[in-house]
Amino acid sequence: MNVLVTGGAGYVGSICAEQLIAAGHNVVVIDDLSAGHRAAVHSEAYFLEADFGDTMLISDLVREHSIDAVMHFAGETLVEKSMTDPRVYFRSNVWKSLDFLDTLLKCEVRKFIFSSSAAVYGEPISTPITENHPTQPINAYGESKLMFERILEWYRRAYGLRYAALRYFNAAGASQLNGEDHNPESHLLPRLLNALVNRTQRFVIHGDDYSTPDGTCVRDYVHVLDIAEAHKLAMEALGENPRQGAFNIGSSAGYSVRQVVDAAEEVTGRALRFCVGPRRQGDPAILIASHERLAQTLGWKPRYSNLRDIVQSAWAWKQMHPQGYIRTEAKEETIEFPIGERGT
Repeated sequence: MNVLVTGGAGYVGSICAEQLIAAGHNVVVIDDLSAGHRAAVHSEAYFLEADFGDTMLISDLVREHSIDAVMHFAGETLVEKSMTDPRVYFRSNVWKSLDFLDTLLKCEVRKFIFSSSAAVYGEPISTPITENHPTQPINAYGESKLMFERILEWYRRAYGLRYAALRYFNAAGASQLNGEDHNPESHLLPRLLNALVNRTQRFVIHGDDYSTPDGTCVRDYVHVLDIAEAHKLAMEALGENPRQGAFNIGSSAGYSVRQVVDAAEEVTGRALRFCVGPRRQGDPAILIASHERLAQTLGWKPRYSNLRDIVQSAWAWKQMHPQGYIRTEAKEETIEFPIGERGT
């Protein structure tokens, strides 16, 4: 299958592209490199540095490479920024993505995998969270993802679109080739490893008085290779079942912040310099996903998502890429982990 991957130079997108190529698919990557890295693009992928919102370019690209299916990762992802500048999120994640989708349909491409988020749920009413849980986003990032999910469903009904929207909880870990390198870095594990490597950095855990076994927040961490497998299965299933809809990607289990810290110290053999700060407003005690629908519909189950495997893979990649994809000067900083980590 010929697959177009938008945002294929980013964290999850690059590893999904890598796994698609390993499975024998032909991959075309488009990324403007505003957040991704050219070095993360697989050597066997056709790469174009461009904006997915350029409809004329997309039309030519789809026809030139006879694209059969699309995986859409490109867009804005920082939760905190979405609260101060929501216009950017609705412009990229909804308006531009809608133009992109219309262009694909004009080119007769109807298989579409959307990178969504657990942020569509907002504050959890119950856990583990199923796809039937109420969707009440508490930030513009989650709202933009939910809006586009709803557009996809209307397009399915009206235009015959075949789609799956995959809602991530906490993507983590690395493949042998690619890992996590955001700027700024907002996710727990890479920030934790950065603090373990750079002893001048101080790591802050926000809150140790939650109603959890050790008082710190519990989150559902899923290995990025398991996430890539879910995308591949969803795409391949669209040929048989035109309606897939929304799926949670979670392990149906959770690890606390302290458990992640302990695992990172054990794997690296280093002690973390950290302190406990106050809670952050709006951080739920527990966020765990049910993956029952994904398992029943696509036969997916997490294979690498025990905590030690996740940390070990991330640490192995960190050791090979101590400064990430691009070497930059190290700076002293306070590492503050947003416990309610929702971005992708």
